[in-house]
Amino acid sequence: MYLTQFRVNTGRFEARRLLGSPHLMHGAVNMAFPELPSREGQGPRVLWRVDHDPQDRPKLFIVSPGLPDLTHLVEQAGWPALETPGWSTFRYGEFLDALREGDTWNFRLTANPVHNIRRPGDKAGAPTKRAAHVGPRHQLGWLLKRQEQAGFEVVRKPADRQLTEYGDEHELIVRDHHPLQFRRSPANQPMQDVRFTRVTFDGRLRITDPALLRRTLAQGLGKAKAYGCGLMTLAPVGGK
Repeated sequence: MYLTQFRVNTGRFEARRLLGSPHLMHGAVNMAFPELPSREGQGPRVLWRVDHDPQDRPKLFIVSPGLPDLTHLVEQAGWPALETPGWSTFRYGEFLDALREGDTWNFRLTANPVHNIRRPGDKAGAPTKRAAHVGPRHQLGWLLKRQEQAGFEVVRKPADRQLTEYGDEHELIVRDHHPLQFRRSPANQPMQDVRFTRVTFDGRLRITDPALLRRTLAQGLGKAKAYGCGLMTLAPVGGK
């Protein structure tokens, strides 16, 4: 497994196109690998996410089972004149193997919180439809419902640090709510509209099952993984 960071040059037109289109960024990320891992089964997959630092500079993160080559991204959306390769890749498997039960980490997760509903007027027995959670309370609840099977628990706040009586029980915030929509053309099929909501969770977790958490970090959490959702990353508590 590998973790790769790529600094995006927003002064370039193609970089702005990629940042504005999850579909185009998905294609650009896939081009970094001569062969993509299968999406079937329980193996690791390619995950990606775009973060912005305090100066609003975007950085692309990629987790992958194979070593990526981002030469094409440097040419399209980086600084090709620099002597450095334009990206940094780290051996992620060694980090994952070192995770231990009870360890506490800060985390970030960009995800697509959804649930299945039946709308008024649907016939009895009609299949449910997937819908986005649109409010922070329900989005937080979506993650908390999945924490046990994902191998962690979100750290609870002491009562004297809770700002409200309800809804502030955990070291967890949700931000950057973005409803997204674009059109794509699958092979030999008519154009399709793709709609989903992307949000980012920042919080602190405690590892309850290292094997399950390794699977979460390697396979992603939730839907819309092809479009920049599902990637969770960890950072030391108190670290930068």
